[in-house]
Amino acid sequence: MERQEYNITAYTENQIGLLNRIAIIFSRRKINIESLNTSPSEIDGIHRFNIVIVETEEVVRKIAGQIEKQVEVLKVYYNTNEDVIWQEMALYKVPTDVIAEKALVERLLRENGARAVVIRKDYTVFETTGHREETDNLIKVLQPYGLIEFVRSARIAIIKDSEGFNKKLREFEQREPGSEVVENEYLNSREKVFTM
Repeated sequence: MERQEYNITAYTENQIGLLNRIAIIFSRRKINIESLNTSPSEIDGIHRFNIVIVETEEVVRKIAGQIEKQVEVLKVYYNTNEDVIWQEMALYKVPTDVIAEKALVERLLRENGARAVVIRKDYTVFETTGHREETDNLIKVLQPYGLIEFVRSARIAIIKDSEGFNKKLREFEQREPGSEVVENEYLNSREKVFTM
């Protein structure tokens, strides 16, 4: 089996320490996490982890199983890049005087889908979204013009052929509804119950 990029998507409760326990699963196996993003999901109170690693499918399947064993983890999926729609956001800080003087730079930024986020006398910050190759290409384009700083976000991804975890959770709740909370009949009669 050959190694390739995989996107691991985990739906979890938002609990302190969970991120650390998930990271330990990777560090014990000496697997580098290429990208890690956590965010709220479409379900209130449920968070979504998106983890990108480069491994074989067999290893990814085992890791997904280990993550799913964590008490706060509800469900884990893994997909190749072809099975997800994904983007990363990048910010570029460039000297404003270079941008103002050279129309070529402005055209290059437009061609790469970048837009100005902050314009100051000393620098301008541009933002773009896309795949890693696209954001990396803009670094190469801006380097000769005095690129001051660059930062890229973690990957965000949506599974193409998924109806969403929300639907599966609702179906599960309909099949196996939780027990109703029942009032204790003695709750307001404390004196009667505990006196002799």
